[in-house]
Amino acid sequence: MTRRIEPSHRQQVAVGPLRLPGILDVPEGAAGLVMFAHGSGSSRFSTRNRFVADELNQVGLATLLFDLLTPGEEADRSNVFDIELLAGRLTESSTWLNSQSDVVALPLGLFGASTGAGAALWAAGEPGADVAAIVSRGGRPDLAGPRLVDVRAPTLLIVGGRDTAVIELNRLAEEQLRAECELVIVEGATHLFEEPGALPAVARLAAEWFTGHLGAADRV
Repeated sequence: MTRRIEPSHRQQVAVGPLRLPGILDVPEGAAGLVMFAHGSGSSRFSTRNRFVADELNQVGLATLLFDLLTPGEEADRSNVFDIELLAGRLTESSTWLNSQSDVVALPLGLFGASTGAGAALWAAGEPGADVAAIVSRGGRPDLAGPRLVDVRAPTLLIVGGRDTAVIELNRLAEEQLRAECELVIVEGATHLFEEPGALPAVARLAAEWFTGHLGAADRV
């Protein structure tokens, strides 16, 4: 089923005193919202995250891609790996989402890639976090460290079959997560899922997970 998607809304996401650029897409009759946390060296223009976001839009989920750091902050590489800082940005941006009339009532999912997965899980493990589902693509969930045991959102970990080091890190994180968790290995794929069919597989898995846990499954 092809859904009508409203034109992308370029936004300034309010995160405390900062205004971070983002892109909000809301399909007609959206049943949930997925916020993306990109990995180190990436941005709201990530072609991989944009590909996944388009698939989520088509199954009736709104998406928000935004930059977690300002250009000045990105210049300091330590910020790119400051998981607590990035998680705080995700948490504060959810407050901004509650002020947006077209998505305010939608259940929230988080999609994290690489270090962004660690930030997503850290944010979901914070007290009072209202996150309904999480998907990690080639992620570093281990970076959420002590917050993993506090995550309550159902979590899908997707890793490339040839990304052996990251597979082991995901298995260790899976053992620590107390929430519903599934680890899926995309055979033949490397860390960036550049192989033919690899990224579409990620998008399909993410769409199934989110529609199943954000209340959109009966609308696909």
